[in-house]
Amino acid sequence: MKLNLKRPIVFFDLETTGISVSKDRIVEISIIKVFPDAHEEVRTYRVNPEMPIPPESTAIHGISDADVSDCPRFREIARTVAALFEGSDVAGYNSNKFDIPLLAEEFLRAGIDFDIHKCRFVDVQNIFHKKEKRTLEAAYRFYCDKELTDAHSAEADARATYEVLKSQLDRYPDLLNDVAFLSDYTTMTRNVDLNGRMVYNDNGEEVFNFGKYKGFRVVDVLARDPGFFSWMLNGDFPLETKRILTAIKLRTKNM
Repeated sequence: MKLNLKRPIVFFDLETTGISVSKDRIVEISIIKVFPDAHEEVRTYRVNPEMPIPPESTAIHGISDADVSDCPRFREIARTVAALFEGSDVAGYNSNKFDIPLLAEEFLRAGIDFDIHKCRFVDVQNIFHKKEKRTLEAAYRFYCDKELTDAHSAEADARATYEVLKSQLDRYPDLLNDVAFLSDYTTMTRNVDLNGRMVYNDNGEEVFNFGKYKGFRVVDVLARDPGFFSWMLNGDFPLETKRILTAIKLRTKNM
């Protein structure tokens, strides 16, 4: 089924040095930008992560330190990547939990003020988990009747994600061919920050989603325990989380 698009949608996938949003780095990013008329723009970049790639990560995606030693740093391609995402919606596989937060971190480290929150996110894995609960390889086999022979190549995974979404729309009549609907359907939590350390409660208020203050309003915790703000700013939290927390603190000061 051809996607019903009102604006472009970017299918993307990352290969990284590991699974920590705050510490790990991109070693490959592949982007398939699909336009409303169905034509595509495809870009794949190998990236020097400026840190060693652990052997266990190389074992998964096949990219070694030698493979990226002469590749550009992310900061050197960040503006080009941001331009590809500009004005588009975003889709991926497990992207809401990992790829989007990590990409946002890389933009912040590169000094690129790209507000990815303006995009609508479609996480194809969440459709699959709600319907079948399997991996990307199994999803590709189940929906497309094909084998994903080049799994953990960023472009192959991004392409498979695109094909799986189209097949999901063919299979499930209750899935509307509309990005706004798919974004809502694949949003599991109403995150304030991409990493989900803060979420919105039923009243639309920011509350913490972890630790001893889980469920408490952020503004109340900041007023009651100023040290918690300092602890988070100095702790191992994503830059984007710290940025939003600081904005909330500044907002409450001006109320």
